[in-house]
This record gives sequence, C-alpha cells and structure tokens, in this order.
Amino acid sequence: MAGIILGLMGGLGMFLYGMKLMSDALEKAAGAKMRSILEFFTKTPLRGILVGTFFTAVIQSSSASTVMVVSFVNSGLMNLYQAAGVIMGANIGTTVTSQLISLNLSALAPAIVMAGVVMVMFCKKTKIQRAGEVLLGFGILFMGLSGMSDSMSVLRESPQVVEIMSSLTSHFLAVMVGLVVTTVLQSSSATVGIVLLLAQQGLLDIRICYFIIFGCNIGSCVSALLASINGKKIAKRAALIHLFFNIIGTGIMYVVFSFALEPITGFISMISHGNIAREVANAHTLIKLVEVLLLFPFIKQIVKLTGYFVRDEEKVSPQEFQLQYIGAKSVFSPTTAVFEATREMERMGKIAIENLRHSMDALFTMNDGEIQEVYETEDQINFLNHAITDYLVKVNQTTIPTDDKKSIGGLFHVVNDIERIGDHAENVADAARKRMEDQVEFSPQAKRELSEMLDAVVTITTYALDMFSHNNQEHMQEILDLENKVDRMERELQESHIQRLTRNECTAEAGMMFSDLLSGLERVADHATNIAFSLTEEDGADSVKK
Repeated sequence: MAGIILGLMGGLGMFLYGMKLMSDALEKAAGAKMRSILEFFTKTPLRGILVGTFFTAVIQSSSASTVMVVSFVNSGLMNLYQAAGVIMGANIGTTVTSQLISLNLSALAPAIVMAGVVMVMFCKKTKIQRAGEVLLGFGILFMGLSGMSDSMSVLRESPQVVEIMSSLTSHFLAVMVGLVVTTVLQSSSATVGIVLLLAQQGLLDIRICYFIIFGCNIGSCVSALLASINGKKIAKRAALIHLFFNIIGTGIMYVVFSFALEPITGFISMISHGNIAREVANAHTLIKLVEVLLLFPFIKQIVKLTGYFVRDEEKVSPQEFQLQYIGAKSVFSPTTAVFEATREMERMGKIAIENLRHSMDALFTMNDGEIQEVYETEDQINFLNHAITDYLVKVNQTTIPTDDKKSIGGLFHVVNDIERIGDHAENVADAARKRMEDQVEFSPQAKRELSEMLDAVVTITTYALDMFSHNNQEHMQEILDLENKVDRMERELQESHIQRLTRNECTAEAGMMFSDLLSGLERVADHATNIAFSLTEEDGADSVKK
C-alpha cells in the first residue's frame, strides 16, 4: 500500500508540475500579446466572454486569467462589467485542459518530453526554448497522469478502497470534496483530472463526478480571492464576481442535476460514446457553458451584488503619498506587472510635467505658497521614484513574459529621466525663492521667452510620455522636430539675453538666473526625448541621439 501511495503522490506531483511548467511557459511566450488582446477586445461583456475563453484555453490556467483580470480592474484598465465577461469566458476556457486529458496521450508522453528537452537544451532562440518548455510541461503532465492511473488500477483491486470510494453517495459531500481538493491544489483542472482517472478506473461513479466538478468550480475562485486581498476595493469586487458567478451557477446546476440526473447522465454518455474519460471532460465543459448562458443576461445584477459586500473606496488624505497602480494596494500578476509599472510611471510623469509648469508660475508670481507646493510635489515624485524602482527590481526577479523582460532596462531609465524632470522643476522653484529674496527683476521680454520655451518643453514632454505609455507613434516626428526647436531656441535666447546684458537692460544676477533656467529647460527636453524612445528599437534611439 505504501508503494501505491508513493506512486500516486509522485504521479500527482509530476502532473501539477507539468501543468505549471506548461502554463508558465505559455504565459511567458504569449503573455504580452494576450494582454494586448484583453486590453483592446473586451469593450463589451460578450466580447469579454469570447476573449476570456480563448485566452484561458491558450495559457491553460483560469487562475492566471482571473488574477490578471483582477489586476486590470485594480489598475483602471477594465471596468467591472468588462471583467465579468472575461471571467465567464475563463470558466469555459479552463475546460480545455480536461478535454486534453481525456484524449489519453500518455503513450506519447515520453516522446513529447524528449522533444521538449532537446528544444530547451540545444536551441538558442528564446521562442523555440519557450515552445520546448510548453512541450516539456505537456509531456510531464501526461507522464504524471500515467503514473497516477497505474497506481489507481492497483487500488481498484483493493476491496477496502472500492468500499470507501463507493460510499461517497452524498451529492453535497461530493461538492465539498471537490471544493476542498481544488482549494488545496489551487487548480480545478488538476482536480478534474484526478476525478477523470478515478472514474476511468471504476473507483468513482460518474454521477458523483458531476457533483465533485461543482465543488471544483467554487474552489477555483480561491486564487483570485487571495490575489485581491491587498488590492483596491474594486479589485475585491472583481474577485467576488468570479465567486458569485460560480456559486450561483453551481447552485442552479446542483438543483437541475439533482432532479434530472439520469436523463442528463444518459445524454452525456451518448455524446461521449460511452467513454468515461470523455464523459467527465464533456460534463465539465457543458456545465460551464450552461452556467454562462444562464447568467450572462444577469451580469449587471451580479456586479451590483458585489457592491453590497464591498463598499466604495475610502478617502485618502491629499498629503499622503500613495501608489495608485502598484505596491501594497495592487494585485501582483507577472503578466500585467510591467504594464502596471508603466501606468504608475505615466502618472509620475504627468505629476512632473505639471510641477514644472507650476514652478514657472511660481517664478513669475514669486508667491511663497506656490513655491512650497512645488517642493511638496517634488517629495511625492521622489517617493514614486524609489517605490517604482523597488517594484521594477522585484518584477525583474520574477517570471514575466519575454517581451516584458526585454523592456525592464528601458523602464529603469525612464523612471530616472522623469525624476530628473522633477529635479529641474525644483531648480526653478529654487530660482523663484532666490528671485523673491533678492528682488531680482526679469524684463517682460525675458518672461515671454521663458514662457515660449516652457510651452515647447511641456509639449514635447507630453508627447513623449504618451509615446512611452501607450506606444503611440503619432507624434514621433513632432518630438524630433521639437527637440531640434528647443535646442535652437536655447541658443537663440542665450544670445538674446547676452545682448540685453550689453545694453544694461538687465542685471548680471538676472542674466545668470535666466541662462540657468534656459539650460535646465533644454535638458528637460533631452530627458523627454529619452523617455519617448526608451522602448523603441536601438536604431531608432540612435537616430534621436544623433
């Protein structure tokens, strides 16, 4: 018996590891592209169902899909109605795994594993290595199934085991078994795979299998619920949508199956041609499909229901520095981590641009309150700089999609460039304070020239931030032209101020301050150009640097 138990444990371990390896490899290879699909094609709940089904079928993990959706809602990319559609689709997509398991490819597993090993060990291209990891995980998964199946075939000969398994006749208890096992394994696909094998060996009655699957549906919500614990309240509501959908759907199906079990069993057996493994897999798929069809018209009501359990966000003190898209109040998902860091950096960039404009206003008005506000905002920018940098270090140490991995280095540079723009705003505030204390006067022409250059710098920085954050190439040429314009303006205005000095139209102190301000604004334009082309191809970046 000890050998049988060890065989079961070893088979289960290989099965779970193979599934994780395959899912992680698919997520790394396709995560960034699939994220783009989720971002652009989930504008309505119906589209969300289709995309969620496709996405989950590709990466073979409803947990990864729902956690990603929760993180999207947390970052404001997706509203709750769109999230509800994707979550429903993920419930359908996750049944693809059980369909694959029911095909019984165990005989081919060693060849699949060998092919995966060769691709991982001997191929240099990352894409081929990722494909090899997928094959390796797929093969290990089926080898684990084969090991569990062999051990279960021995258990079938044990009267005690047969008696224990056949004693599971309570429908409610079967639901609880599915719920507990799925919660422990953190994978409904793994639980359904085990149920499939038990049914195939005759250890579980097919009717009980259906009710265990109901429990799996509810247990699969645990990952999203855990992921949402530290998130915003809207992220908690997204996780609750997943939970309520599965509880309500399972409750309806539980009643239907309880009253019409024999006709349903006969229908599933007929479409599965008497193949027990196919019966379990088809039941899993049909249950999910029917749940979605029944509950899709009530998406708005389910979303509204979550609002009764999780109230609106609490108000945050404006003096309190906080991260909006990452950090303790966010949902960490490797597939969306870089995207969320980019959103936080976009927010930091907008704060820096506004602070630069505010600092120039303070320079002209010499208002001490405005100057102090610039310093306080600079403290916030410094806070964001350190927090985002720490987050990027953390992300770089995790398994993230290949395309995102390539962009990490550029993100570090962008954070630094934005922080330097913030420093230049602080320098302008320093000049404003000195001007106020020493009563330094600027000529109307000097003020007009500084305003013109500031407008050009704010424009190029705004375009650059948009290009970086949204990969918007629309203003690429304008950024290059503005960079040249700012350089030209800086040279011309420096010359203009020298002429004013020679005509005694301004003091030496005012002249030095004016010259430093021009140089600072020109450097801001340089940082903006760096931001714009931080994630483009090297040749594009080289063309900018001239």
